[in-house]
Amino acid sequence: MVTKTEAVVLRTVDYSESSLIVTLFTRKHGVIAVIAKGAKRPKSKFSALMVPGQVLEVVVYIKSTRSVQTLSEASYMLKLDQLRIDLEKLALATTTLELIKQVLHENDVNEILFAFLVKFLRWINSYDNPGRIIFPYVQLRVMEHIGIGIQPEEAIDDETSSGYMNIELGTLSTNAEGAESVKLTERQFQFIRDALFSKKESIFEIDLKKSELSELIEYLDRYIRYHIEGVKPRKSDEIFEKILDN
Repeated sequence: MVTKTEAVVLRTVDYSESSLIVTLFTRKHGVIAVIAKGAKRPKSKFSALMVPGQVLEVVVYIKSTRSVQTLSEASYMLKLDQLRIDLEKLALATTTLELIKQVLHENDVNEILFAFLVKFLRWINSYDNPGRIIFPYVQLRVMEHIGIGIQPEEAIDDETSSGYMNIELGTLSTNAEGAESVKLTERQFQFIRDALFSKKESIFEIDLKKSELSELIEYLDRYIRYHIEGVKPRKSDEIFEKILDN
C-alpha cells in the first residue's frame, strides 16, 4: 500500500553508511519506522528533512509484514528553522518528541495528539522565551489527549490554593485520595489547576522554584508510568536540564 500523510520526525538512527531509520508520528498511521535510503548523502532529497521536530508531508510504501516501511517522498509541511539553531527550543522539542514516543504504541492513530504536537512545535519555533516550565504543561496536554488526563474534583475552582494530585485515581483534589497521592506546593497546585482550567500563556509566569519544577515534572512522569505500562525514563531529560540551566 502506498500512503500519503502528514508526519513529524520523532527520531533518527544511522542505518548503513548512507541511510537512516526514521521514527515518524503520522496523522494517518500513528508511529511508524521508515528507512530513508541515502538520507545521509549531502545531495539526497531527504538529507535536510530528516531532522527531529520537522513537520513533513511524506509518501510511504507500507507492507503489513514489515516492521520498517520504505520512505518514497518527503517535503516540508512546515519549515521550523528555529528548532535547528536555537538550543533551548531544540531541547524542549526533543524532550517533547521523546515523551510522545514513550506514550504511543506503534501504529496507534491519535489525530488529536498529532494536531496538538504540530501546533506546539509551530508555537515553540516562534516563541521568544522558551523555558523548562513549558514542559509540565506539555505533559498535562499529552495526558489529556491520550485519555489519562487529570480531573479536578468539583470543589476546586480558580480560587483553590492547595491540594493533592492523586495518581491512582487521576484527580486533583483538596484531600489525599487513594494509595498514590502527592501533596503539591501552592505553586505546583496553581500550575496544574490553571493548566486544567485555561490554556493561556500566563501560566508560564508562575514563579516555580527550580526544585518545585523538577518535582512537578517527576510527579507527572510518575502519573504517566502508573497509567501506561512500560514507560521508561527519558534519555533527553539530563541534556534538557543542562541546556536550559546554561
